[in-house]
Amino acid sequence: MAGIKLDTLTKSYGDTEVLHHIDAAINDGEFVVIVGPSGCGKSTLLRMVAGLESVTSGDVYIGDKRVNDLEPADRDIAMVFQNYALYPHMSVRQNMAYGLKIRKLPKDEIDRRVREAADILEIGQYLDRKPRQLSGGQRQRVAMGRAIVRDPQVFLFDEPLSNLDAKLRVQMRLEIRKLQKRLGVTSIFVTHDQVEAMTLGDRLMVLNAGYVEQFGTPIELYERPASVFVAGFIGSPAMNFIPCNASGTSLTMPNGIGLDTRQTATGKVFLGVRPEHLTPDATGHFKMTIEMLEHLGGVTLLHGILDGTDIQIVASLEGITQHQIGEVLTLSAPTEKLHLFDEATEKRIGD
Repeated sequence: MAGIKLDTLTKSYGDTEVLHHIDAAINDGEFVVIVGPSGCGKSTLLRMVAGLESVTSGDVYIGDKRVNDLEPADRDIAMVFQNYALYPHMSVRQNMAYGLKIRKLPKDEIDRRVREAADILEIGQYLDRKPRQLSGGQRQRVAMGRAIVRDPQVFLFDEPLSNLDAKLRVQMRLEIRKLQKRLGVTSIFVTHDQVEAMTLGDRLMVLNAGYVEQFGTPIELYERPASVFVAGFIGSPAMNFIPCNASGTSLTMPNGIGLDTRQTATGKVFLGVRPEHLTPDATGHFKMTIEMLEHLGGVTLLHGILDGTDIQIVASLEGITQHQIGEVLTLSAPTEKLHLFDEATEKRIGD
């Protein structure tokens, strides 16, 4: 196995730079998820690691080897794509064995690897079927099996669950995580789904317009987001943001209500508070008029307007609540759960 190092990596198409000075060290055996909105450059970055896109400047290392000039076949990586990329005229067994046949491995070794991968993925009963005879989840297992048999140093996953329905996506992401833990192979997984990212990754790299906004563990990104972008992207429902005026540890909201924070700031800031950290409290600072309720069983989402403003806020309350549309509800949040961001730079203030 091997770690991966990205050293001041950039990618340009003509005069347009789409990835900007990406620096990252991915440890041997680590599962890293690259997450961000469509068009942020995450698939391009993955394809540069794979050798499917050229590097404009900077370096890619797999293990101790600089691989910028190596063909994909020489990088000892295996890639799982969104569209499965299976040969329709071949059986499952033939699809999984094809790459090994190209490498001219002995037939006994090929058969052994295919059987072992099929057992791991529980697709042994499908080895003689064609892809058209399989469900989407079974096809994705075959695609992963084709990667496993190669025994690579690195797995690369390019939004492999995007074509699956919601229930199957949950099941498959858990199986991918268990598989990666079992095999211990360094892995990079690209997704635009932040829930998928939070549940899969040892660490997450959040990309925005070709820049790395933050690279850290899921808990670090959730509890200490480095920017407004990360704070709004990580967590579901998204964090609430309220523009405030700061003076020391005191904040004044647009409706004139003041509250204290642990951070010290001056001037215009954004106050961030997650919906799940707002709770009904008659002495609280956040008064909202409820406009819509979403009953999700385990939680109820209350959507409303902050009193005296036109600012939309969301509160997430446990269970099924008895609150009604049109009701004015006062909420509070623990001081330690409040986040401050500079309005001009949108960067985090404080710890």
